[in-house]
Amino acid sequence: MLEFGIKDIIDIILVALMLYYIYRLMKESRSLNIFVGIMLFVLIWLFVSQILEMKLLGAILDKLVSVGVIALIVIFQEDIRKFLYEIGSQKGIRRLVLFLKTNKNNGKEVDKETIMPIVMACMSMSKKNIGALIVIQRGVPLTDIVDTGERIDANVNQRLIENIFFKNSPLHDGAMIVSDKRIEAAGCILPVSHSLDIPKELGLRHRAAMGISQNSDAISIVVSEETGRISVAIKGEFKLRLSAEELESILTNEMF
Repeated sequence: MLEFGIKDIIDIILVALMLYYIYRLMKESRSLNIFVGIMLFVLIWLFVSQILEMKLLGAILDKLVSVGVIALIVIFQEDIRKFLYEIGSQKGIRRLVLFLKTNKNNGKEVDKETIMPIVMACMSMSKKNIGALIVIQRGVPLTDIVDTGERIDANVNQRLIENIFFKNSPLHDGAMIVSDKRIEAAGCILPVSHSLDIPKELGLRHRAAMGISQNSDAISIVVSEETGRISVAIKGEFKLRLSAEELESILTNEMF
């Protein structure tokens, strides 16, 4: 006689949630057909091995499943990385990391030395319609991104930021990376987001900002060369048309 208890209900709910999350992730990465194909293969495998109990065909499918898991890890390594990042980037976990790393009040006080030069530089460039892309590293290292640009390793300074993005500067087209309260590099190349949800009026800088925010927990600040508007990409979402106060508030709340 089958026993069906609370543990079985929880088990079914957790599996359903896991499948839904994988479905949503595949849909966002335009791999939905692959997800459907995998689900059909799993159902056939379970039907053959568990219900029909075909030993030979079941053994063959077992081997295919074993090899297939490794193949899927290779094919979907970026999606798996994003999945694990999203788990680790939950606000509660980040707050715990912050508590273990440093005192909150001291952290915010020190961060003002990084935040205000960035805010002032963005406002100045916004008035002059100078395009800029500033990426602030948080928990996820951006070493591979830094290696694509020129090392700077300087204090965060308003004039330096404006000089880097001056139209005749050789580094103005790339991204500037800020890490550990220092300008790490400039002229860096970012992964470009191909999301269809990005408004068409937003250009390549915005797509690059969205790309790095989807692949890491970084904060990306964009100053539009066409309109002078300031935007922030964070956690795969845009905050558009920001004032100086709004930009400062976002950086104060999100940086640690």
